[in-house]
Amino acid sequence: MQAVDTSPGFDPVEERIAAPRLLALGFQHVLVMYAGAIAVPLIVGRALQLSPQDVAFLISADLFVCGIVTIIQSFGATQWFGIRLPVMMGVTFAAVGPMVAIASSNPGQEGARMMFGAIMAAGLISILFAPLVSRLLRFFPSVVTGTVILVIGVSLMPVGINWIFGLPVGPTAPQLVDPAQQAWLEAAIASGGVPDGVMLMPTMPNPDYASVPRILIGVTVLAAILLIARYAKGFVANIAVLLGIVIGGVLAAILGMMHFDGISEAAWFAPIKPLHFGMPIFDPVMILTMLLVMFVTMIESTGMFLALSDICGRRMTPKALSAGLRVDGLGTAIGGLFNTFPYTSFSQNVGLVGVTGVRSRFVCVAGGAIMILLGLIPKMGALVESLPTTVLGGAGLVMFGMVAATGIRILANVDFKGNKHNLFIVAVSLGLGMVPMIAPDFNQWLPHSLHTLIHSGILLAALAAVGLNWFFNGAPHTSDEEVAAAAHAAEAH
Repeated sequence: MQAVDTSPGFDPVEERIAAPRLLALGFQHVLVMYAGAIAVPLIVGRALQLSPQDVAFLISADLFVCGIVTIIQSFGATQWFGIRLPVMMGVTFAAVGPMVAIASSNPGQEGARMMFGAIMAAGLISILFAPLVSRLLRFFPSVVTGTVILVIGVSLMPVGINWIFGLPVGPTAPQLVDPAQQAWLEAAIASGGVPDGVMLMPTMPNPDYASVPRILIGVTVLAAILLIARYAKGFVANIAVLLGIVIGGVLAAILGMMHFDGISEAAWFAPIKPLHFGMPIFDPVMILTMLLVMFVTMIESTGMFLALSDICGRRMTPKALSAGLRVDGLGTAIGGLFNTFPYTSFSQNVGLVGVTGVRSRFVCVAGGAIMILLGLIPKMGALVESLPTTVLGGAGLVMFGMVAATGIRILANVDFKGNKHNLFIVAVSLGLGMVPMIAPDFNQWLPHSLHTLIHSGILLAALAAVGLNWFFNGAPHTSDEEVAAAAHAAEAH
C-alpha cells in the first residue's frame, strides 16, 4: 500500500504527483477498467448488427468519451459539475439489457440513431433531476435494488453463453439452410415457379456452432480468470478479466480464428466524429426506458461516491453529491452525441484507490487523458473488434454472473422471515423480468409502440419491484444513515 502524508493540513485528494509516477498510476486505473470499457460497445455493436468498422468505431468513441467524462468528474467543471474525487467513469452494465433490447428490435444504423437519441435525451433530463435522486432513494430499498440487479445479471447471461457456443442467428447459428436446397430455391424463384418471399428453414447442423475450438477458448478464458483471481495478488488480481481476454485472444490467434485485416487498414490517428450514424431519433418510449436506467445508474453512483468519500476522508455534502450525479447525466448526453452509452463511476477503480492508498484526484485526471488518447487511435479499436466472440464468452460469464451475484448479496440483507411480503416482491418481479428472455415473442399481438418498453426484462422487473414494494411496504421517509445504506447497497458494477 502506498504511504501517504498525514501531516496537518495535508489533503491527499489534492496531492500533486510527479509526471512519470502520475502517468504510471493513471495507466493502472485505465487497465483496471479497460475490460469493462470495451465490453459494452462490443455487445451493443454486434447486437445492432453493425459492420466491423462501425463496431471498432464504437470502441474508440467509448474510450474517448470515458476519458472526457472522467476528467470532468475528477477535475471539475464549474461548481455544477464534478465531484472532484479520484473517479474513473465508464459505461454502466445496467444499460446493456435495455440497449440490447432496442438493438434487437431495431438493428442497423436506424436502430443506432434511436438508441443514441434516447441516450442523449435521457442524459440531458438526468442533469435536471440529479439533485432529486437522494430524495427518491426511499423507493429503492434493498429488496428493490437487489431484485433489479439480479434480473440484470440473469438477463445478460444468455449473451455470454451464446458468445461461447455461437450466436442464435448468422454464421454461427445452430442450424443452417442446406446450400443445395437454397440454390434450387433461388433457381425456382428466378424461373417464376416460386413466389418471392418463400424461404427455407435451417435444417443442417452448423459445424461452427459449439465447435471444440470455440468451447476450448471459452473455457480457457474462464479458467484463466479464475486462476488469476485465486492466486494473483493486488493489481494483477484486479485485472483478471482483462488478462483472461488477452490469453483467449492469443489462443484464438494460434488457432487461426482472429483476422487482422481490419487492424492493418485502420488509421493510427482519427478524430471521433459526433453523430457518426446520422441525426438522432427521439422515441418517447425509448427515452423513458433509458431514463429508468439513468435513475438506477445514479443510485449506483451515489453508493460509489459515499464509499469513496469514506476512503478519502471527505464528508459527502449534498452539493458535492449533486455535482457528481450531474456528470452522470452530462456524460451520458455527451455519450449520445459521440455515439456511446450511459456513464457511471467504476467500482473496481474505487477499490483500487483503497488498495493503493493513492487518493489524488489528479491520478484519475491522468487516466482520463490516457483514455482520450487511446480513443483517438483507431488501431486499438480494430484490435479489440477482431477478437472472436467466443473469447468474450468466458469473460462474459464472469462479468454478468458477478452482476447477478451482487443482486443476491444485496437480497441476503433483506428481511424475508419477518416480512413475507418481500418474497412476493422478489418472486413476481423476477418472473416478469424473465418473460422476454423465455418467451421473446410474447408481445407479437401488442401495439408495436410498446415493444421496446416491454421487451426489456430489466425494465419490467424494475417497474414491478418498485410498484409492489410501494403496495406492500409503502415508501416511508428514511434517515440519512438509511439513505446511505441504500446507496451502498446499489453498488452493483
